[in-house]
Amino acid sequence: MANKPFDIVGISDQFGLKGDFTGYEKINNGHINSTFTLFFDDNGKSRKYVLQRINTGIFTDPEKLMSNIVGVTEHIRGKMRESGKDTKRTTLRFRPCKEGGYYFKDESGNCWRVYDYIDDVYTCNIIDSAEVFCNAGIAFGDFQNNLADYDSTQLHETIENFHNTVSRFADLNKAILENRSGRLNNVREEVDFALEREPDTHVLVDLIEKGELPLRVTHNDTKLNNILFDNTSNKGICIIDLDTVMPGLSLYDFGDSIRFGANTAAEDEQDVSKVSLSLELYEAYVKGYLSSAKDALTDCEKEYLPFSAKLMTYECGIRFLTDYLNGDTYFKTEYPEHNLVRCRTQFALVADMEKKMDKMVEITKKYC
Repeated sequence: MANKPFDIVGISDQFGLKGDFTGYEKINNGHINSTFTLFFDDNGKSRKYVLQRINTGIFTDPEKLMSNIVGVTEHIRGKMRESGKDTKRTTLRFRPCKEGGYYFKDESGNCWRVYDYIDDVYTCNIIDSAEVFCNAGIAFGDFQNNLADYDSTQLHETIENFHNTVSRFADLNKAILENRSGRLNNVREEVDFALEREPDTHVLVDLIEKGELPLRVTHNDTKLNNILFDNTSNKGICIIDLDTVMPGLSLYDFGDSIRFGANTAAEDEQDVSKVSLSLELYEAYVKGYLSSAKDALTDCEKEYLPFSAKLMTYECGIRFLTDYLNGDTYFKTEYPEHNLVRCRTQFALVADMEKKMDKMVEITKKYC
């Protein structure tokens, strides 16, 4: 039976948007949320909004989710206002629902939200120059700096233990013991690699428990395509895709940026000889990130920036390995060995980072 089409007009009417509705357009087929551009005519002035269906299969409490997002975006907007910057383009602005709150639940149980469309911007999926990655670093550094005084205890943990590396390692151990897929004999080398580095999983967690690392507002999905770049200046002006905003460590966001952006190969490259850390790209990101975030970071945070890149790469690798052993129940795969290929790529990058760690530390100190 075909899925019932969404009542886009009726849903958008629940948000009291300015002007008369004139149409809509689906703007992507995202893996998480369904997203549409809404077009309105306000006495001859064209207005655009973004309508998004929240994936409540992943984010089961939309009230807490939107509380996180609205709190963070309003805080950034206040910072922009204080500094005289354009508050309409530097953070997302969510529209309240007529019934109250910032989401609407339709008769089918779908939850929807609306925010203002930002014009004259573009996103990137590929890092084709050090300059692009430096600008990404500046953008995510600004995000961290603008939220440095935000009380992270106000935030809800929308995905439990998301970057708790001790918990992630425990998940791997469970997967090894259960061997649900029957694939354990195929991955003895990868399992040994993971088990040898178990002490690394405790490093940041222990520093949190000792009070030596502060919990901050973290984005938790610091990919390049979650930055809106200005068409004219090519600078990153707005961070988007805020569903995973939670309390965490600044190091999680930094490390994941490097894992994703400074790898010389694709995340699922089958030839691991092509996998390495680009020190040029690492330096570009560090330079940009610390130019905007360093005054907000503690000395301990700065010290562990290089290690965090290795740790987040290792964490991602053990997550792929865990899913492979569990029978590919979490990550979408395109062929039977896909998660294993991804795991091997991450572990190859970890191994290369270990060889280059002294140089990574040297580069980081240069910009501290």
